[in-house]
Amino acid sequence: MSSENPDQARQAGRALDAANFFLADVRDGLGPYLAVYLLTEQHWDEARIGLVMSIATIAGIVAQTPAGALVDTTRAKRLLMGIAAIMVTFASLSLPLFPGFLPVAISQGIAQAAAVVFPPAIAAVSLGIFGHAAFTRRIGRNETFNHAGNAVAAGLAGLSAYWFGPTVVFYLLGGMAVASLVSILAIPARAIDHDLARGLHDAGPDAQHEQPSGLAVLLTCRPLLVFAICVLLFHLSNAAMLPLVGQKLALQDKNMGTSLMSACIVAAQLVMVPFAMLVGAKADSWGHKRFFLAALLILPLRGALYTLSDNPFWLVGVQLLDGVGAGILGAIFPVIVADLMRNTGRFNIAQGAVITAQSIGAALSTTLAGFVVVGAGYSAAFLTLGGVAAIGALVCLLALPETRHGNPRPRGKTAASASAIAAE
Repeated sequence: MSSENPDQARQAGRALDAANFFLADVRDGLGPYLAVYLLTEQHWDEARIGLVMSIATIAGIVAQTPAGALVDTTRAKRLLMGIAAIMVTFASLSLPLFPGFLPVAISQGIAQAAAVVFPPAIAAVSLGIFGHAAFTRRIGRNETFNHAGNAVAAGLAGLSAYWFGPTVVFYLLGGMAVASLVSILAIPARAIDHDLARGLHDAGPDAQHEQPSGLAVLLTCRPLLVFAICVLLFHLSNAAMLPLVGQKLALQDKNMGTSLMSACIVAAQLVMVPFAMLVGAKADSWGHKRFFLAALLILPLRGALYTLSDNPFWLVGVQLLDGVGAGILGAIFPVIVADLMRNTGRFNIAQGAVITAQSIGAALSTTLAGFVVVGAGYSAAFLTLGGVAAIGALVCLLALPETRHGNPRPRGKTAASASAIAAE
């Protein structure tokens, strides 16, 4: 559809830029700030914090694959993202009012379950507007604006928290949610090819009748299964690292904990921007697997470096490596899934299935790290998490094929025309 109306595609691209920028804060809810808030304001211990964060993540696991199936089937993708943004915001804003263990677990579970809609929905809309040929560049652009939004939000949170305390992040989240709703509604509904958005465009006249099934994809596509295992191990290693750093910083200086956490996030997000752009520009020529392997290999190094010093400036400096790994993974993830699912009509259900594996890793990560910290200290926890990523890198190296050559390039003029538009 974008080739039929280039102006409409340009408008959609700009609206996607804005949506990715403002959803950056909304899609993660409170994120690592939750750990700082519960530790410093509610005086929870590390194990209890890890447990409630894992409970919330489990809610996301349950919702993830159905969310992918819903994105595949619905033609109201903009409305779906808007409702999810509202749910995440209200669930997070309820936290200061109901700070007990059960209310926090429930509210964060709701936030996590709603937030799982964003990754497949944004990727689907991007594919439905710009096509396969422009998809890698479009995803790189999406991630660039996402990381820029995270950096700006974290910077504002850090400065505001210094003067007004950790609760300021709740008000910032509300403001970003309103802006994200406006951006989502600015995406022209008619610019989205919903068959292309689920990966059916080139499959032939009978493709639209094919029903997605996450279970079938996982069992019949071996490379997708290997990729899911590697993603699980990546997040089992990565998810707890930043919250642990935030806890270490907060224990050193309660008043500066949120501000220093924001410095960590800003530092990482600023690094993510060029690496997301690099993936968008070079992944198709350099190889998708090569980028993914690099993201995995960063984590053992990062975990080891965290153990060398408790100095706040050192911890913030090491956090720059998070920008390399997460920046690459965020951009290459939907590209690899799109490679494997092209012409199947199961792109978004496959995304949901792999993100389910990712969420399992994240849920186990915070619990694992919390109990290791209580039993053996922060350094042992960082080394344990780094070792998990090393296993993931080995699995990737030995078992994951290069995906960029696995399927033919798309046919026709739709994707090619959109490619020029997406590059603007």
